[in-house]
Amino acid sequence: VPEKHLKTGGMLTKLLKQMLEPHAAKIEKTKELKEKCLNKDVCGLLLKGGKPEPYVKHAMANLLGKYPNVQFASIDSSLLFLINLEEHLPEFVPGEHRFVVFKKVSGGLSSGDNETKAEGRLKTSILPLETPGVSFNSMNTLVSDVLNGKKMKKIPALPNIKTRTKKLEESERQKRDRQKDQARRKAQEDQKPPQTFSANDGTKEGRRLERERRRAEHNAKNNVNPKTPEEIAEMERRRRQRMEEEAAKWNIGAEDAPEEGAPVEDENWEEDVEYDDVDEDDEDDDDDEVMDLD
Repeated sequence: VPEKHLKTGGMLTKLLKQMLEPHAAKIEKTKELKEKCLNKDVCGLLLKGGKPEPYVKHAMANLLGKYPNVQFASIDSSLLFLINLEEHLPEFVPGEHRFVVFKKVSGGLSSGDNETKAEGRLKTSILPLETPGVSFNSMNTLVSDVLNGKKMKKIPALPNIKTRTKKLEESERQKRDRQKDQARRKAQEDQKPPQTFSANDGTKEGRRLERERRRAEHNAKNNVNPKTPEEIAEMERRRRQRMEEEAAKWNIGAEDAPEEGAPVEDENWEEDVEYDDVDEDDEDDDDDEVMDLD
């Protein structure tokens, strides 16, 4: 026990109480979040929206006593921002607390060495408390559901802790808006009755159905049976064989190639060339036949 805690009996009692009684881990950095919460089998994280009220402290103490095998932790979300997690939780409101339960899927933080094998990348899943505010009953129900095997949502990336800024809040708000738009479009598509394309209306689906209709008419008119996968594979094999045979006709074999350094040309090229013999006497005769008109 450090000497500074031995000054009074009250200080020693407080220290022993903290050491012996279970308490929620205080998280301020990403490394602490991974080691003290995400790497545990099950972890309940309280995101404080400000100074916690006495009933919140009492509720956490009861959870610690009821679930000794579950790790509990807390973080001040009024000052810190959890990237890759905020968009899955109710939107932050100053003074309101939020609660989420993590359950490790696979992996871990150990990189391994010569004697131990690496655990692989840490993967986790979440189950957030959807109702605003926290209470013992709501948090107790959420933890109990996780322990009983309720389906949880896997997150693609682990949360990272950053200082809360307006820029991060705006980025998170845009993510929420995109998720709402996607959910709205999906709901509208689910409500639409299935479309029937009786004719080519210019859409991609209409053109595809038009091609299928014409193909079916052609097959029925010419008594064409659809080819089986085995027949298609045999046709492809024969096509490749024909391509290899045609390519072999144009390829130069090693025995036909000229020696290294020799020019590639026809050896009898001079025999194919014909020259006109020019007689010098004929040239003189041509000059004599020119008439002098002077």
